[in-house]
Amino acid sequence: MIRNGILNPQLLSLLARARHTNTLVISDRGFPFWPALETIDLSLIDDVPTVLQVLSAVRRNFIIGEVFMAAEFVQENTSATRRTFARALSGVPVSYEPHVDFKRRVPGAVGLIRTGDTVQYANMILVSA
Repeated sequence: MIRNGILNPQLLSLLARARHTNTLVISDRGFPFWPALETIDLSLIDDVPTVLQVLSAVRRNFIIGEVFMAAEFVQENTSATRRTFARALSGVPVSYEPHVDFKRRVPGAVGLIRTGDTVQYANMILVSA
C-alpha cells in the first residue's frame, strides 16, 4: 500500500508512462472534454482540487522542462493570482500563447488531469524534461 505522495492509481499510471518531451495537461473544471485523450477527472467541487494543488503533487514525480499556458490567463487574472502561479512554476520556463493555439497542443498529450479549479484559463501543458 502506498503511504505517501500521489495515491490515485490512474494518475500514478499516467505519470509512469510519460517520457522525455511528452506532454501532460492539467486543466480547470471548464476545459473541454477530449474523447481520444485519457482523462483523469479529480474534480470534486469548485476549487477542489486546484490546478496548483495537482501541480504541486505532480512535480514530485514529473520533471518539467517547460510549461505552456494561454495568454488569456495573464489578461483575465489579478496580479496576485499571476504571482501565485509564477511561484508554483518557479524555475520552469512558461510560454503564453493564444488559447486557440494552446488547445491545438492538447491532442498530443499523454493525458489530461481535470481539476475543480475556477481560476480563468488556469490550464497548463507540462512538457517533461
